[in-house]
Amino acid sequence: MPNPHTDSSACGLSDPRQCGVEATLDLIGGKWKGVILYHLLGGRLRFNALSRRLGAITQRMLTKQLRELEQVGLIVRTVYAEVPPRVEYSLSARGQSLKPVILALKAWGDENVLAAEAMQAAG
Repeated sequence: MPNPHTDSSACGLSDPRQCGVEATLDLIGGKWKGVILYHLLGGRLRFNALSRRLGAITQRMLTKQLRELEQVGLIVRTVYAEVPPRVEYSLSARGQSLKPVILALKAWGDENVLAAEAMQAAG
């Protein structure tokens, strides 16, 4: 029986770079994308509201991450014709389909952060 962790054909594709896990991580990987998607699960947010929720992210990095998420169809950027202009970000239908994945990552992190902190304190 093939080992899904070492056998590239276990992904069902001949090219190991096209594995579903790798493809998903390419879309949502990195320090900020998953966190941005998590915050957008609650609904539409303006740039500054999102920035405040993320804390340590620079405006430049947030702009870059939002553009990348928009380009791959995970978020929708809505510009309102007002003065001053108002821009809101929300999850697309494709982005909403990641909800169980994002919530599973959060649950795992919540569960394991305490364990990691306990191991560091004991070590």
